[in-house]
Amino acid sequence: MEKLKLHRKKIALSLVLLVLAFVFVPHLDVEAASNDELQACAAVFDADYYAAMYPDVAANSNGSPLYLLNHYLYCGIYEGRNASGFFNATDYMNKNPDLAALYGDNMPAYVYHYVHAGKAEGRDATPTVGAGDFGLPHTYTLLGIYSTDYDASVPRATNIAVAANNINGTVVAPGATFSASNTIGPRTSANGFVTAPVFINKEHAMGLGGGVCQVSSTIYAAMKTAGIQASERHPHSLPVNYLPAGWDATISWGSLDLKFVNHYDQNIVIYETANNGKLTAAIYLQN
Repeated sequence: MEKLKLHRKKIALSLVLLVLAFVFVPHLDVEAASNDELQACAAVFDADYYAAMYPDVAANSNGSPLYLLNHYLYCGIYEGRNASGFFNATDYMNKNPDLAALYGDNMPAYVYHYVHAGKAEGRDATPTVGAGDFGLPHTYTLLGIYSTDYDASVPRATNIAVAANNINGTVVAPGATFSASNTIGPRTSANGFVTAPVFINKEHAMGLGGGVCQVSSTIYAAMKTAGIQASERHPHSLPVNYLPAGWDATISWGSLDLKFVNHYDQNIVIYETANNGKLTAAIYLQN
């Protein structure tokens, strides 16, 4: 009986910590950024600069560059914060009134324009305050990033959150192999997983941990943007609705897995967050 009570207390504490882990930015009533906008924001974002410039945000980041990028994308960009020492979306909007007529208050759209057109056109996006890089060493270099959407109101969202939390912050040493399935761990109720829809032999069914394949698939999509080859990857037996064909990677405990080898001389760190129906995987090189 005492062991059962202790076990229940551990589960309750894990759930509390899990909830706290995913309330990583204040909720704002803004439209979720598209993957194109995410990629553009990542291109101008400097996590080390952002942490130094905004210690109030860095204090809650626990050293995660993905936390900082998410904060910028869903909060900081609307608060007028700089993405880096050379880019501020609000200043870019104010300096280019022709764009304001097109994009209004859609701030990530200004970032997308700058990355894909404005920079080549010589448009000015320099911050009016905080220009420069502070001479900071770069702790992380972003290799690849990708986001997928999920319904946060259904049971599989619990499995996505648990699996993403288990992945978040995983370090892959040079020459080591990353295993998505092993890192997520056994899909059991004791580990916080619940019953949700799964694919089994090209059929829809219910099973513990349904939804964890979206976590591995989003990592695989980030791997593709990073140019990292999988040493093991398996497609789903049926099409998924959250990724293009060929971008998914199903996993099954003890059999199917998503793996890659770190061929860099530095550590690779994988961050993954699930928040308000947006699952984001980012692969960084630790400098």
